[in-house]
Amino acid sequence: MANKFLFGSVKSKQSQAIARNEAGGPAYALAPKHALAQLATTGCLAGTFYASGEDQLDHVLKLADEVKDDKFLAKLAIYSRERGLMKDMPAALLVMLSVRDTDLTHQVFDRVVDNGRMLRTVFQMVRSGRFGRNGLSSSLKRAFQRWLNNASPRAMLSASIGNDPSLRDILRMARPKPVNNERRALFGWLTDKHVTQWQPATFSDLPEVVRQLITYREAEKGSVQARIVNELPVRWDLLADKAKDANAWKAIAKQMGPQALRMNLNTLLRQGALSFESGKRDEAMVSLIAKRLSDKREILRSKQFPYQYLAAYKHADDQLPQAIKSALHQAAEHACGNVPQLAGPVVIGLDVSGSMHSPVTGYRGRGGTTAMRCIDVAALFAAAILRRNPDSVVIPFDTIAYDAKIDPSDSILSLSDRLARYGGGATECSVPLRAANERMRNRPFAGVVLLSDNQSWINNGQPYGYGYHGATGVMETWQQFVKNQLKLRGVEIPSPKLICIDLQPYGTAQAPERIDILNVGGFSDSVFQVVAAFLEGDANRFVSQIEQVSL
Repeated sequence: MANKFLFGSVKSKQSQAIARNEAGGPAYALAPKHALAQLATTGCLAGTFYASGEDQLDHVLKLADEVKDDKFLAKLAIYSRERGLMKDMPAALLVMLSVRDTDLTHQVFDRVVDNGRMLRTVFQMVRSGRFGRNGLSSSLKRAFQRWLNNASPRAMLSASIGNDPSLRDILRMARPKPVNNERRALFGWLTDKHVTQWQPATFSDLPEVVRQLITYREAEKGSVQARIVNELPVRWDLLADKAKDANAWKAIAKQMGPQALRMNLNTLLRQGALSFESGKRDEAMVSLIAKRLSDKREILRSKQFPYQYLAAYKHADDQLPQAIKSALHQAAEHACGNVPQLAGPVVIGLDVSGSMHSPVTGYRGRGGTTAMRCIDVAALFAAAILRRNPDSVVIPFDTIAYDAKIDPSDSILSLSDRLARYGGGATECSVPLRAANERMRNRPFAGVVLLSDNQSWINNGQPYGYGYHGATGVMETWQQFVKNQLKLRGVEIPSPKLICIDLQPYGTAQAPERIDILNVGGFSDSVFQVVAAFLEGDANRFVSQIEQVSL
């Protein structure tokens, strides 16, 4: 007996798309929890192609108000930070939670505020007054005091990097009571108090690492600094502003971890760390950096995602040695080993429309906007899935499907760059499904993965009319895809799955949540895990995965 849910009348079984997306097309409104989860894993509180950062913040506040479940808010803050690797959104969720449930706030504070930068971000958001308070409540003050007294000296030094707000601002407002003379001296030094104001602590009570840092900063020659750096286990950016010359920078580069190296290649080039004083290239230094960047064991151990290496490659200065650029290609290939194999081949619909050419983390003003576009991230996702699942098919689309030329010998970065060059027109998310139905109806697939910002507003080459009341084009073509697949494989085989990966935070989708459809947001490696589990029939869906976070 055929599955009546799948083979019944399209008109009677499909939900009506009565919402409108930011592009004006019909869409399905996500439930408040799901919409907030999408924002928490994709939103950077910056302007996107269709919405400003202010609009995004207002949307987050509205959704958080609709979600009455404080425990979900707490779990989402943790998930956004630990799994989504976000910064602004988990901080915003934590500050919202601090107004609603102080006990839960203390439970999750240390997991969300896992470094000094996050501490400063939370403080900045509290001080902004946008979340119901503009100062530290007694409860929040206790959480800040606990962090400031428990953080290691190295963590405190790392937290001191940056201004507006500075760590000095936080210490002056949180007013932590030092637990011992070492902490008393450290607080005094970090707030620029004269040593006589540290009493009963003295200069000798400062942690050894701080005294070494002071010696480094007071050194007059780069060669002296280089010797100190070799024994100084602190972040490179604590040393950078006082580095005297290329000798100090070379020592700093040797102390950097692989990820710090990846993120600061242009800085090392600019500071002369890759050459001798004569201007001749320092091949030994170049080789050292290239080897550390492409260390396969380290990449697999740290579970780096190819995205990080694409970002480094796109930002790389033209003058960087080719050996380092090649190392980034090799590193991205190794990082594909962290991408899971899927339950079977999939159709990968890659949105290459105009809105996908906007910055993936939003518009942040001069100097703050990333060179990474939504299309770059989506193309890399597609290339990574294809690399690990070579029988899959990539279909770039805007209002037409492009015939992607895939060269198996291409590196993952070259392949993603090639895919990102297609398109630029309007958006019709049903196109890859229609192409699969027409051209590949006799090929078995485990499902379809749509990589898009979900701002579809075209249907069969024409703009949707504002009087339109029906299913989206995606749902109409998905129904046909399912029928083709079950007819091809037999109804006893698990039905194919549709996964819509949203790269921008708007709160609507082109397909509603149901047993064979998953909407997921974000572009961290955790998204791959969700996709793989869903294709394998795991009921652990996006929102339920968040709800399983242990507090």
